[in-house]
Amino acid sequence: MDDFFNTDVGFESFGLSDDLLRGIKELGFEHPTKVQAALIPPALAGKDVIAQSKTGTGKTVAFGLPLLQLIERKESLAAIILVPTRELAIQVTDELRNLSQFSPMKVLAIYGGQKISIQTERLKRNPNIIVGTPGRVMDMHGRGLLPYDNMRFAVLDEVDEMLDIGFRDDIRKILGSMSHKRQTIFVSATISPEIERLARQYMKDPEKLIVSQGKSLTVDQVQQSYFSVEPWDKKRLLLHLLRHEEPTLTLTFCRTKQTVDALAEYLVRKGIEAHAIHGDMYQGKRTRIMKLFKSGGLGVLVASDLAARGLDVKDITHVINYDLPEDPEIYVHRIGRTARVGKDGFAWSFATPEQGHLLSNIERLTNVEIPLNEYEDFEPGPLPAAVIAKRELHEQREAERTTDNSRVRSAPPAPDEARDTSKFPGGKVPAALPARRMGGRVRTRRR
Repeated sequence: MDDFFNTDVGFESFGLSDDLLRGIKELGFEHPTKVQAALIPPALAGKDVIAQSKTGTGKTVAFGLPLLQLIERKESLAAIILVPTRELAIQVTDELRNLSQFSPMKVLAIYGGQKISIQTERLKRNPNIIVGTPGRVMDMHGRGLLPYDNMRFAVLDEVDEMLDIGFRDDIRKILGSMSHKRQTIFVSATISPEIERLARQYMKDPEKLIVSQGKSLTVDQVQQSYFSVEPWDKKRLLLHLLRHEEPTLTLTFCRTKQTVDALAEYLVRKGIEAHAIHGDMYQGKRTRIMKLFKSGGLGVLVASDLAARGLDVKDITHVINYDLPEDPEIYVHRIGRTARVGKDGFAWSFATPEQGHLLSNIERLTNVEIPLNEYEDFEPGPLPAAVIAKRELHEQREAERTTDNSRVRSAPPAPDEARDTSKFPGGKVPAALPARRMGGRVRTRRR
């Protein structure tokens, strides 16, 4: 645990208020994690900070405690924390409320999927801190319901996604409308050079922190492995693993919403208690499923990548990459849902024979060799009829192509008398292709 926590210091050494220290003790924290010990002091000193640390290392507490300490109790709308997903907005809000449970600080989450009228009424209670998704924040600001005038702090959680193409313009508009005297904190598990360059445009001489335990980008407590499996056997393999391993809480990631729904329905038919969660679901249903999962009332959650950022359930034992992501950074955030705050966890990935390059990209990014895992008692299913038909068609076409090529090579040259010499200049018929050809590189007037 010394690799995860900084046991040389306690939270009381940061000069936090008695109310916050009491809340920290109530949550069972004794020592700060390494990212907390590194980020809290410069943040309390008023510095802008860019912090990179592995998933599950306590970054929310790291930026949350300075805000709760520095904001005056009577300050309304003093800080905004921008996050990419609704689930993360709810999660961060809950964590800050737990930290400040013995103080009068108020934290409000605003996000799409919930009626604006509900959030408007809650805004009238003058919350100190707003946690929101960019779209809803801009909407409420445009309606005059969420002014930026008094905001002294801005935090971007999961900054790599927040400054990616999808959110970049929204972040520019929000931060560009705020006071330039604000204190800014950006955190994430992965920060590329391009994202760091963009981030610095919104900051004043930021202090950069790269906090890592070991040389890899993922926490050592996650035992990673992969299974080589044909696409049509993935459902059978997942069912086999769930029945034989009997994990306590399992989070299974798929690429598409259609696969999420289909896989959850398949598991239910096979007697596995599973639910699906993705972006096309109503927010009320998403919230109910998340509460059920966090309470331990649900064994398997099948999710799209919206849950890769914003799901902090401390007892998730297994993360399964049913579909490998194209972007290796998504893999880092996915498996970060297990082994939270020093606990152990497992990350299993299903790789088809054509996906070796995706595994290689993940290994290069994380600096971890992912070993092959096998179950000798797993019996692959029969080849699907569609696969058999496709292979037979391919073999037939290959055979026809080979036959055609052999005919061309064995065809005797046409006799001279069979050739119409009048169609060639000088009556000379070419016997072979020219030695040099233009290859399409001919100047034309076309542009």
